[in-house]
Amino acid sequence: MTYKFDLLVDSCCDLTHDELEEPGIKKISMTIQLDNKEYIDDFQETFDYNWFMTELKNGATPSTSQINIGNYLDIFKDYVGQNQPLLYVCFSSGLSGSYNNAMTALSMLEEEHGKLPITIIDSLAACLGEGLLVRNVLNLRRQEKTLEDVVLWLNEMIPRLHSWVTVDDLKHLERGGRISKTSAMIGSMIKVKPIICMNAEGKLINIGKVRGRKHSLEKIAELTKETIEQESEQDILIAYAGDKESGEKLKAILQDKVSVKSISVKPMGPTIASHTGYGALAVFSFGLIK
Repeated sequence: MTYKFDLLVDSCCDLTHDELEEPGIKKISMTIQLDNKEYIDDFQETFDYNWFMTELKNGATPSTSQINIGNYLDIFKDYVGQNQPLLYVCFSSGLSGSYNNAMTALSMLEEEHGKLPITIIDSLAACLGEGLLVRNVLNLRRQEKTLEDVVLWLNEMIPRLHSWVTVDDLKHLERGGRISKTSAMIGSMIKVKPIICMNAEGKLINIGKVRGRKHSLEKIAELTKETIEQESEQDILIAYAGDKESGEKLKAILQDKVSVKSISVKPMGPTIASHTGYGALAVFSFGLIK
């Protein structure tokens, strides 16, 4: 089947290879560095997720690399002289330089070849928040919606996407400069769990803290309840970094607070988990404009 536009997806959306097996879908990957080795975040196709989560649980501190201009050029050049449009829903520019690299690659090709049928949208999201946008784009694409219709939908819904996050290990927030070393040490001693959200600029911000894992799950479920709109039409996504049991507990808490179409519990991808650490949990829904 030929759709009205092709779709480019990066691995930070945390959807799986199997979920993206449709004609006209192109995938592009982030890379992870650990112990002087490089690994490709390949949408869980071959990446050993259980091994990686064990490494994180045991204290590994991987780093990640943004998608470079050359990788984007390799994909975009196929659309030189073509009429088939390409839509790229990109990982938040507030967290990575990938969006700017994509725009630079497109500009370079257009300087040489003229206007290309490529549209790049900054999702201002990460993990299954970005994935939630992509899943809806896929559904609209199957309904034969035009690229213009889908871009209008994205522009309307991106400001309504809510991402509520809690982490179990403060070390990764300290390493990323989110909190001080002293705060991380004291917080770990008294079992403080930060509550984090994605703001309107696509950046992660710390909005509070609670004592203990149970209270952190209750808090992000309550924040979801406070911000969600049109509950009955929602498919909520929960992401977990290694700790599926806590993800299921969060699902049960949410089921008591909101009446939605579905709540799915899915693994957090290795790129995002590299920065949140083992045990991180996040819940994604649409609601009030941020």
